[in-house]
Amino acid sequence: MTISKNVREIVLDTETTGLNPENGDRIVDIACVELINYIQTGKVYQTYINPQRLMNDEALRITGITNEFLKDKPLFEDIADEFLDFVKDSTLVIHNAKFDIDFLNSELKRIKKPLFKLDNAVDTLTLAKIKFPGSAVNLDALCRKFEIDTSIRVTHGALVDCYLLAEVYLNLLGGRQSSLLFESKSELSDPIRKTSSYEFHEARKFLPTKEEIQAHEAFLQTLNNAQWHSFFENPTKEFD
Repeated sequence: MTISKNVREIVLDTETTGLNPENGDRIVDIACVELINYIQTGKVYQTYINPQRLMNDEALRITGITNEFLKDKPLFEDIADEFLDFVKDSTLVIHNAKFDIDFLNSELKRIKKPLFKLDNAVDTLTLAKIKFPGSAVNLDALCRKFEIDTSIRVTHGALVDCYLLAEVYLNLLGGRQSSLLFESKSELSDPIRKTSSYEFHEARKFLPTKEEIQAHEAFLQTLNNAQWHSFFENPTKEFD
């Protein structure tokens, strides 16, 4: 089968010092996983960032990322161009998109860079609420629903969460991706040793069907619908 158009999307996740950029909270970990036609290509971007402020106790407990670890990491302004070049103009796939985009835009404002638009992102939290109304739809709950192995997820790290979210996303669209296989579960569970240089197994060899691609592209055209925005009236970050 020949597919005439390659759809590039970026699964994105961040970890932060707290919950509110308006109160001065900052990004400490950012990761991206590239999808082409909804399949992981193996290309990733991940970096830790010195937030120039302390992690709050809850963020430290959830992520395991310490202030001592972050103090020699680059500032956001030092990695911004590299990050933006990786993302380019691709659609972002994010779980609770408003949370991460608000944080990204807060960082970009500080260095006078163009901001991301929420309606250019696919929010898997919204997709999950539509598919499972009234059910828990945080990332862990969705992994359980789709029988995705989360044993590597000892603490919340952006890169590991991106890989899990990529599988969840495909399942939400009605497909099924082969199980994730990592070189070392113990290495990826350690937020200090985890980097984007790990070698991962190849993505599956077969392509999505023409019908799957058409259905997804039709969904993307609905992102400006007012009903889409209604999900973000009272957004909260779901860590569990």
